[in-house]
Amino acid sequence: MEDRRVVEVGGVKLEIDMRHAKVIENYKIGDDVRVLIKKYGDAYESHPGVIVAFHEFKNLPSIVILYLDSSYSECKLETVIINSKTEAVEICPASPHEIPFDFERVVDLLDRIILKQERELEDAIAKKSYFINHFKNNFQYFIDKQAVEAPEK
Repeated sequence: MEDRRVVEVGGVKLEIDMRHAKVIENYKIGDDVRVLIKKYGDAYESHPGVIVAFHEFKNLPSIVILYLDSSYSECKLETVIINSKTEAVEICPASPHEIPFDFERVVDLLDRIILKQERELEDAIAKKSYFINHFKNNFQYFIDKQAVEAPEK
């Protein structure tokens, strides 16, 4: 590999020593990225992600990335915030030829999560209604007492 390369910046030609050059990536909101997250021990996992925001804090500018953590039976959309203090997380541009997941499969898994949580919500609403209708008499004394002791507004 060649150690020196000539680059032109703003009309000025510069000779760069590639052994000491630092590569700077340019990202914008909506860019597809790969997120490398350190798990336990020396294990790492790579996930597809997209840059959703830049937080331009004065002391700690940050990049917000939404990434897909999927397996055979479940998928989760997770958020990671990357800044100079972040450890055990790296990003790089995603390859345009990479197909990291089956889109329809992920949508199906997300629909299943929505359906499950809708059922849980319906169950919680039914339990609340049952409690109000069947246990109200047990608490009537306390309800009446609070109404009498409550200050007038």
